[in-house]
This record gives sequence, C-alpha cells and structure tokens, in this order.
Amino acid sequence: MLHIMSTTVEAVSERSAAEVNEEIRALWRRSGGRLTTEQRAQYQRLVMEWAAAAPHPHRAV
Repeated sequence: MLHIMSTTVEAVSERSAAEVNEEIRALWRRSGGRLTTEQRAQYQRLVMEWAAAAPHPHRAV
C-alpha cells in the first residue's frame, strides 16, 4: 500500500519579532487583560511566531 505524506511547509513569518510583539501587546490592550478562548488561541500563535522571529544569541548556526 502506498502512503503519501504531505510536503506542505508552513510559511515562515516575514515579520520581525518587534512587529509580532506589537500585535501581542495590541491584543492584550483590546482584551482588557482577559483573553477569550479564541483570543488565547491567537495569542499562542503569535507567541510561536514571535519566538521564531526573535534573535537567539546562544543558538548554534
């Protein structure tokens, strides 16, 4: 039986860590400090994007 694996790669963010951080801050401001379930999911996606975009001085290249 032949199994086909997905070769789709998620797009890497073109935004800087600072740009993503500003969106995170705006999300918190809009929410008044309390995130809904949907906002929490958005926050988690943004944090992952921020982490990928943030410089890592101790990371081996």
